[in-house]
Amino acid sequence: MTSMTRLKARGTRLLDLWHARAAVRTRAHVKGFVSSPEPRTIGSFARGRQLIAGNYLFSGTLINAPEKTLWQVDVPNAAYAAELHGFAWMDDLAAVGDLPAREAAQAWLWGWIDTYGKGNGPGWTPNLTGRRLIRWINHAIFVLRGVESDESRSFYRSLEQQTVFLSRRWKAAAPGLPRFEALTGLIYAGLALEGQEALAEPAIQALARECATQIDEQGGVPTRNPEELLGVFTLLTWAAAALSDAGRGTPKPHLEAIQRIAPTLRSLRHADGGLARFHGGGRGAEGWLDHALAASMVKTLQPDGLAMGFARLSAGRTSVIIDADPPPTGEGSAKAHASTLAFELTSGRRPLIVNCGSGAAFGLDWRRAGRATPSHSTLCLGNRSSARLADPDRYTGEEALIEGPRHVPVEITPVSDGICFQGGHDGYLVSHGITHARRLELTQDGRGLAGEDMMLALAEADKRRFDRALDAGKLQGLGFNIRFHLHPDVDATLDLGGAAVSMALRSGEIWVFRHDGAHDLRLEPGVYLESNRLKPRAAQQIVLSGTTFNYNTRVRWSLSKAQETAIGLRDLQTDDLYTDPD
Repeated sequence: MTSMTRLKARGTRLLDLWHARAAVRTRAHVKGFVSSPEPRTIGSFARGRQLIAGNYLFSGTLINAPEKTLWQVDVPNAAYAAELHGFAWMDDLAAVGDLPAREAAQAWLWGWIDTYGKGNGPGWTPNLTGRRLIRWINHAIFVLRGVESDESRSFYRSLEQQTVFLSRRWKAAAPGLPRFEALTGLIYAGLALEGQEALAEPAIQALARECATQIDEQGGVPTRNPEELLGVFTLLTWAAAALSDAGRGTPKPHLEAIQRIAPTLRSLRHADGGLARFHGGGRGAEGWLDHALAASMVKTLQPDGLAMGFARLSAGRTSVIIDADPPPTGEGSAKAHASTLAFELTSGRRPLIVNCGSGAAFGLDWRRAGRATPSHSTLCLGNRSSARLADPDRYTGEEALIEGPRHVPVEITPVSDGICFQGGHDGYLVSHGITHARRLELTQDGRGLAGEDMMLALAEADKRRFDRALDAGKLQGLGFNIRFHLHPDVDATLDLGGAAVSMALRSGEIWVFRHDGAHDLRLEPGVYLESNRLKPRAAQQIVLSGTTFNYNTRVRWSLSKAQETAIGLRDLQTDDLYTDPD
């Protein structure tokens, strides 16, 4: 980051605090709601129970402090603080909904007002204020029941102050999800609070402009993060519903953005209802995706081709989602992964092949590891990722993804017994003269996926680069690994004397991995990274290794259900939605 950029970031934070303190000095006008707000957020009952018990798990860190409120714990990092001050945890307490949950919500809400309501603390940023306003308004009936008149007045007073702050500072929110949060919060407040109606219209028009500029024709966002896209989509549907409840129309660009995003999210939805995990995004909370799609009332499916740069193959009970586009660049690459041509496969309710996911919740080393090509189910040439991380930003610590694939040709065609994906990328062209091409063919019944990975030196200049790479390795050949990361619930064993891998899913399905026999097959330890866990989960990975000496190397492999696996299984094994975070 340049000195000018650092000064700008510091100035932004100082302006946030200045406007926050100015906002709390405004005269009070709000005494109630124009209408009773309708809760639209959904929370986790189990997580709410954990919070009431004093188990505060945020951003991958658990603090067990039943004797302390949220505002008395020692906050370990900025990400943890952001989750506290965003108040999304109030959804979980509302999901429990009993007296202890209400008392906790009330104590923590008015505790925030007492501790930070004067315009101080890390919560006074546009996106966190927007997120917080949505929760306070959504759950107002829940938290106001049984409170004294003085507490009620301080609640509405703080809502008004935060709304004034947001009306002045939403433009300072970063483009993308942070700005969508800020504007949606401002629309909520402007429509719900007495005397704040004049603030709603500018926010409504600003949100429409963001929809036109930030949501592309494929219904995607610049980061190509599926979970971020779902977050934006959810906010847009909430804002549209709030406008409808208030008897107001929703601008055309706003509605068109919802209509573009919904089919894209359907393409990014695995057979089990979870999102594909790419570019820093997770699977999403249980039921979140389906709830958001149902609330949008948009029924259209994604047309043939890519959805936000991802290809989808589906048949029977099997879904395959492939990263089939160059990785994000510029500001959108701060969380991007070197995952080009990586895929995930889910069978029914059970993920089988996955990517490791984002390690951001577990520290710098895990964050970097999660972004590297070996953490994805694809080919890695010479232990080198298909893109690399830039030097850390001296101010933010963010590392942009650079020097990644720029040319990713893709073709999806029907074949006699299913559907075929073919794609390639040039991420290894400069370093090795190699184009990685991948062919994936899913059978019509979804019971088998045939794959072929190719390392090709095509043009004469590419062949010369390949020869130089061979010479640099003293003619020992160029090593490669093709990795298939397995979900932690998959029980895998080497079979047939090490020639195959058998994989048992919790549903009772058995899948078998086979290859052409020309390369080394191993079953190695792996990890599965989830932000709601205290540490990475142990998993396994299939690794197919070899060495290439020529301009055309092909590796054939397959994933298929064992013949004894029934066409349809009653998958009655329940998942623990919130168990011991370990």
